[in-house]
Amino acid sequence: MGKVKIISLVLLVGLLVAVVFSGGCVPAQAPAGGEGGTGQWTPIIFLALLFGIFYFLMIRPQRKKQKEHQTMVEELTKGEKVITAGGIYGQIESISEDSVVLKIESGTTIRIARSSIAGRRQQ
Repeated sequence: MGKVKIISLVLLVGLLVAVVFSGGCVPAQAPAGGEGGTGQWTPIIFLALLFGIFYFLMIRPQRKKQKEHQTMVEELTKGEKVITAGGIYGQIESISEDSVVLKIESGTTIRIARSSIAGRRQQ
């Protein structure tokens, strides 16, 4: 994880702890006029804010990475040099709907799942 994410998560946990502990320390006071004040909306606003922070720090970047990987896998062509998720370097010999045949350095060919290609190799 990057430093920004770690710092953000620490601040978020600190905020959560502060809200939880300070909520029980303040005595409830009836508002003048007898109607409920903004105290009813505080937990809902806090949860919405919490979800928003998680979405922008964790969910959105992960979806972006998945989309980029899917696009890269769909654009693979015969002859490209790639590296697999297991660390095997090879050149694409043939591509089918769900698998790829790689020729590795020793001349051996192996069939792997298309989704297990981690990226293109720089030549």
